[in-house]
Amino acid sequence: MAFSGREARRGAPPRLTLRSGAGYNTGCAGDPALLGAFTRLITKIKNKSAELYRYREMFLGLVSREVRARYKGSAMGFLWSLLNPLMLLTIYSLVFAVYMRIGVENYALFLFCGLLPWTWFSTSIQNATTSITTNAGLIKKVYFPHELLPLINVTTNLVNYVFSLPVLFAFMPFIGVPLTWHLLYLPLIIAVQYLLTLGIALLLCTLNAFYRDVEQLLTPLMMAWFYVTPVIYPEKMIPAGFKFIYFLNPMAPLMGAYHDVFYYGRSPDPMHLLYSLGLGVILFVIGYAYFYRRKFSFAEVV
Repeated sequence: MAFSGREARRGAPPRLTLRSGAGYNTGCAGDPALLGAFTRLITKIKNKSAELYRYREMFLGLVSREVRARYKGSAMGFLWSLLNPLMLLTIYSLVFAVYMRIGVENYALFLFCGLLPWTWFSTSIQNATTSITTNAGLIKKVYFPHELLPLINVTTNLVNYVFSLPVLFAFMPFIGVPLTWHLLYLPLIIAVQYLLTLGIALLLCTLNAFYRDVEQLLTPLMMAWFYVTPVIYPEKMIPAGFKFIYFLNPMAPLMGAYHDVFYYGRSPDPMHLLYSLGLGVILFVIGYAYFYRRKFSFAEVV
């Protein structure tokens, strides 16, 4: 920075002149490397979004096929999407109201409103983890965005979850639990879980394409994850010394949010939702970055 000598002599306001150099850091705008990396990231996101949009018909067609295949050959077809959760709810109500008396009022509802989203999550993760290896022929013969494979699994199981919700909505007033306006939070909670599930699915399906041990380890890992998540027990039953596990578990605050809007009839804790959203964004960025980096080698390893 320098002043003009003539202006300094006349007493005029000094005119500032910026000189570039190692000692003058003007921030991000003056860092061409950082600016270029940011521009490339935005361009990649725009290009990938446009590509996925072009394949929207393939995506919707495969999701529809997966949903229909689940009930193909059955006499009642899509009615099973209502009958399955209804039968499970009947069994839970009988077991926990007659045989095993849990000290939680309306425990069948408490269990059901947590078990349904957990089933969506765990089934999506298990199916998506093997989505690359089980579609090896498709990957080698046809070009399409490989991101569609885990995306289809997560979305299909979301559809199955949504199909089971009418049973839950009908059961609540039946046992005297009112449907409150707090259920308006449900789409937000589902969106956070979708992002979180997709991020984990992208990471695991990529790892499994190169290391098949992942799918072998997944079953015991998901079982352990289930028991450290407050699905079958309320959060208050977690000992104080183990509360840190609750906050390390991205699914735990989401389970609390489902219980809040369905069982307790109250608004979910906004900080817990933001925490799950933050973890979801981080896991999605990590999962997608790793997926994008390794997907060009899928055809060689599957």
